[in-house]
Amino acid sequence: MLKVWGRRSAFNVQKVMWLIGELGLEHAHTTLGGDAGGLDDPAFLTMNPHGRVPVIEDNGTVVWESHAILRYLAAVYGDTSLWPDDQAERSWADRWMDWTQSSLQPTFLNGIFWAYFRTPEAQRDWPEIRNNQALSNQYFMRIEEALEGRDYLGGERLGLGDIPAGTHLYRYFGMDLERPALPRVEAWYERLRNRAAYREHVMVPFKDLKGKTSY
Repeated sequence: MLKVWGRRSAFNVQKVMWLIGELGLEHAHTTLGGDAGGLDDPAFLTMNPHGRVPVIEDNGTVVWESHAILRYLAAVYGDTSLWPDDQAERSWADRWMDWTQSSLQPTFLNGIFWAYFRTPEAQRDWPEIRNNQALSNQYFMRIEEALEGRDYLGGERLGLGDIPAGTHLYRYFGMDLERPALPRVEAWYERLRNRAAYREHVMVPFKDLKGKTSY
């Protein structure tokens, strides 16, 4: 059976759990990190020497790093709509995944969610937060433009490229921050919210993370 380590409210774990839900994979989930601790446990560090979640083990194969896990699960268990055989089409998902990891996630998740929501008020760096907010809004505007004529980033159906970027939306629209008009992104978000796996694994209340700075 597929085994997963991580806590349900951890952003990178949610990406993986969402895909597991989409694929309908039977799995065993061990809560790790945050209040549960365990990231410095020697047995866990044997699987991931970096001491971070998520980590999966599938029939003896251990994989860490959320996007590596997404690609592994899609390659092993997904169909061609999720993970195309055609390398040119597959590169489209890869581009969105890598852009999300290198641009959107550091700006929004680290620069706003962590710096604003998860940092105690007295410790917040407001100039930096506002800079990241402006840049984050620019990034969501790029997604807005990319969704013209499309239901999902990859086209008519959910693809692997939607998962890293789409996982941001529950927090982006759930925080009291100014946002530009994003009708296509909002429609995309509504389509994602109609997916059972998204509701179960991404729409996890995060209020208990407010002011918490530990992983």
